[in-house]
Amino acid sequence: MNRLHALSGSPYEDSIGFSRAIRVGNVISVSGTAPINPDGSTAHPGDLYLQTKTCLFIIEKAISEIGATLKDINRTRIFLKDVTQWELAANAHGELFSDIKPASTFVEVSRFIREDWLVEIEADCILNT
Repeated sequence: MNRLHALSGSPYEDSIGFSRAIRVGNVISVSGTAPINPDGSTAHPGDLYLQTKTCLFIIEKAISEIGATLKDINRTRIFLKDVTQWELAANAHGELFSDIKPASTFVEVSRFIREDWLVEIEADCILNT
């Protein structure tokens, strides 16, 4: 089965050896997506809401490159540095997904690769073929 890959320019894609998203058949899996600017710096340090929006826009761009839209996302996983701030991430998520309503999980993690990341998001898509 053919695989389609979407890259986002993350400085970690080559060193780790991963794709931002991969499509196999009608299934797309999106890797953990951190709030990384095109220049490799962290987007919006200290602002969970804007970091969440950045992650979601990176995901949207990646899945669009391999034939999907936000409406095709059936699951999101939101990893937070501080789960007590979950509503900020939820507000950003809700702005894009209030009508789509994918299965979604918010969970706290002990740390991320970079200290100034407050959130990282994974997503899964199933396309109607």
